[in-house]
Amino acid sequence: MRVHFIQHVPFEGPGCISAFLQPKHQLSYTHLYRGQPLPSPGQIDCLIIMGGPMSIFDEQKYPWLKEEKRFIAEVIESDKVALGICLGAQLIAHVLGAKIEKNKYREIGWFPIYRNSEIENTLLNDVFPGELEVFHWHGDTFELPENSVLIASSEACKNQGFILENRIIGLQFHLEATPETAKALISHGRRELDNSRYVQSEREILSSEAKFDAINKVMFRLLQRIEERRS
Repeated sequence: MRVHFIQHVPFEGPGCISAFLQPKHQLSYTHLYRGQPLPSPGQIDCLIIMGGPMSIFDEQKYPWLKEEKRFIAEVIESDKVALGICLGAQLIAHVLGAKIEKNKYREIGWFPIYRNSEIENTLLNDVFPGELEVFHWHGDTFELPENSVLIASSEACKNQGFILENRIIGLQFHLEATPETAKALISHGRRELDNSRYVQSEREILSSEAKFDAINKVMFRLLQRIEERRS
């Protein structure tokens, strides 16, 4: 499987994902912040879109957002697999016609999500437990794209993910996160740790490596389901 990553900033990379896929698949990358070009949809089988601190509407500051949105639309129209994480999920939802807006709360740190029973009829039916503590770092949210299925919700954010046609997946949370990627996020976004209702401290975020191991295992199950679909 030819897997292509889009990365918006140097400190929000694939985390555990690339290590899982590397031995079995052909991986390629576009680092948009470096001005690198995007491939053609025909050159890839699966697109993974990472997060970033910008908004999907920041096209004046980040002109490459326009081209990225067109590319995502082309990939989806080409019947490819697309997985978006945080900003990546918001971009997919936007391309599919869903509204993107500020969430009522900023959500940063470890908070549980609650599985939507309707995903039992999707590719993700055995990926998520009923309740799972995951790592969050976001201030925006998306409405669900038409005909998509809600994956899960949290107290702070109703729409934590969606799946459409068993090949288009958006996750508001970060299953790919490792202690190293979380430290990088903190280093570049410490000003957002404002002690508000759903924002944890640096100490709380980094208190347990076991939490990262647990969410990485869920990400690996998700990636395995994608592999099975493409095989």
